[in-house]
Amino acid sequence: MIRHRPFGSEHPYAVTEDQRVPPRPQAGEPFRLGLLAAESATEVRCEWQSDGTTVSLPLRRGRTQAPSAPSGPATHLAAAALRTRGAGVPWHTQAPPLAPGARARYRFLAAAETGRTHTTRWFTVSAASWSPDGGDLAVEGMDRVVPGTTTWLSDADGLLRVRFALRLDPGAHVLGFGERFDRLDQRGHILDSVVFEQYKGQGAAGRTYLPMPFAIVAGLSGWGFHIRTSRRTWFDVGASDPGRLWVEAELGGDERLEVACYAGDPAAVLAAFLAEVGVPAALPDWVFRLWASGNEWNTQERVLAEMDRHIAEDIPVGAVVIEAWSDESTFAAFRDARYRVHPDGEPHRLADFDFPPDGAWPDPKGMVDRLHDRGVRVLLWQIPLQKMRPHPLGQAAADSRVMVERGYGIREPDGRPYRNRGWWFPLALMPDLTNPEARSWWLAKRRYLVEEIGIDGFKTDGGEHAWGHDLHYADGQRGEAGNNLFPVDYAAAYGELLRSCGKDPVTFSRAGFTGSQAHGVFWAGDEDSTWEAFRHSVTAGINASACGIVYWGWDIAGFSGDVPTAELYLRATAMACFAPIMQYHSEFNHHRTPSRDRTPWNIAERSGDQRVLPLFKAFAKLRERLVPYLAAQATTGLQAGKPLMRAMAFDFPADEHIWDYPAQYLLGDALLVAPVLTPGAASCEVYLPEGDWVDVWTGDSVPGGRVITAAAPIDRIPVWCRQQSWPDLADTFAPGMSS
Repeated sequence: MIRHRPFGSEHPYAVTEDQRVPPRPQAGEPFRLGLLAAESATEVRCEWQSDGTTVSLPLRRGRTQAPSAPSGPATHLAAAALRTRGAGVPWHTQAPPLAPGARARYRFLAAAETGRTHTTRWFTVSAASWSPDGGDLAVEGMDRVVPGTTTWLSDADGLLRVRFALRLDPGAHVLGFGERFDRLDQRGHILDSVVFEQYKGQGAAGRTYLPMPFAIVAGLSGWGFHIRTSRRTWFDVGASDPGRLWVEAELGGDERLEVACYAGDPAAVLAAFLAEVGVPAALPDWVFRLWASGNEWNTQERVLAEMDRHIAEDIPVGAVVIEAWSDESTFAAFRDARYRVHPDGEPHRLADFDFPPDGAWPDPKGMVDRLHDRGVRVLLWQIPLQKMRPHPLGQAAADSRVMVERGYGIREPDGRPYRNRGWWFPLALMPDLTNPEARSWWLAKRRYLVEEIGIDGFKTDGGEHAWGHDLHYADGQRGEAGNNLFPVDYAAAYGELLRSCGKDPVTFSRAGFTGSQAHGVFWAGDEDSTWEAFRHSVTAGINASACGIVYWGWDIAGFSGDVPTAELYLRATAMACFAPIMQYHSEFNHHRTPSRDRTPWNIAERSGDQRVLPLFKAFAKLRERLVPYLAAQATTGLQAGKPLMRAMAFDFPADEHIWDYPAQYLLGDALLVAPVLTPGAASCEVYLPEGDWVDVWTGDSVPGGRVITAAAPIDRIPVWCRQQSWPDLADTFAPGMSS
């Protein structure tokens, strides 16, 4: 009849009609109380008790805000994002302000047409206020905290947040904060750090799957900082005051917050940060070859046909990512496979399965063996959820029961299993990977895929589904500290499974946080096929790399919506050829025609542009020749604190001109890349820093320290090589773009 959740769904960027706004009100300020009631409710009131008095607050019926809807074309994910849960009519009222530290309690009563009155339980609330005293701000290294700026927010239950300012010198530039799509230099802007699934439009929204409370400050006196917390943080990077970088961090009752400040240029800062949080694990050379996938490649016949087409078109491919392989229920069994249900949730082995000849996957092991014979590695898609909609049957039902009975899932404060509050797979159970027994159980169900079928890695999709400050994890953490770490544990767990089977820990994730550097490959998540998304993705890669993410890529020219133009596809392919990971992918489109696959042959057919196939092939072959260079640079670069794909500030920290060209980047020690990011361009303005450079396409020497106009025909991406490295790389480019 009535639902009131003081913190709502805990969507980090939106409020719900049934919550308190703000959830933790500040002293002296009014706040809103909202709820959802049945349609039959004729009157709703709030019984409010404070300072020994009780008053009745009437509620008004009606929405306080219009529900938001995602933009973009109608796809299966867009449709899911539009779905809402929690039927009911919204009611709301304004609560009276509270004095600092004061407590109040309240409940709601709703009268129905039948004459019956429904009553909720009592809820408590206290008022928070800021004070210069209350906790310990521990700064390690150079102390850049501005004296007198540290304040603490607390209520009757303890400390909630701390706020302080770091000194920001004139002319300094600030980059990092994880994978940021909107800009390279965050000076003058406000952002936060919370793992969030932003389905497309990340650059415009300013949100990210992979945040980190870490940044590099480049300028006359280089330095950087790391807020040592997994709780949510906010940053005002000189937006309110040009000389101050304000930090606000959740405390969750802790009385101490640690801040590490590192002195030095960007390379020194990153090296110090990685020494603290973990260095990337070296991955095999094959990850630098072309990756191919499409969400509609959902049968063995289709996967092999697409790989056959690569051979027919003479386009080398190193890995195929198979997304739609499972029953979409257990995420551990191939679709159409027959097997006996294990009521106790114990894992299956390959011999337990019967694969019908007329099924979607008649011989998974034979398929993988055949692909391996061709030099193609295979990754399978995963999601860290146990689906509960529609109602699970068979093995999925057994697994769900085991998760609940054994407490293998993340839990609500009252001990109930947490049910996913997000729009993707709503109400699903979520495994608690901090529970060793639950982690082992979850991984064991997937072991046969690696050990017996021969899978080489996993696309560890998702990871952003834990919402709730008071969720309970087995390691003792509450949600406010554990939620951001879930995607780190997720990729680490699958890497652990692969290692235990004698494989390299190749995971392919979109979500992460501090500590993700050590766990596999990352891609920039879901995006449309637009020039804007292309530009934002390049920015995301440079920022992610600045935080130590070495193996990074994106869906070439976007994966969602109608197919990209031939020009966008080829410009994006050229850039991806010079990125750490080169891969294409397309979203599920219900097999409607015309196809939206991002294969080069489909783009060629859809666009009618005869240049697509030969140029894609040429870039793919160039990529093959670049693999030894990329593998060597990935290994050696971070020894000096320099990621594979890096902002020019890492090599030229004192050069102010580089900030006027934020989309340019270095790929290893030798190559400077300037992607073409605007349609219709035949040339582009490029800044070459000091030094002697060689145009890799012509072999011409060009002195640096100046701006040049570079020719940019559709078959070229402006790339230069340092003069001293050219003898080692000349042969790589000698074949040019011929096939």
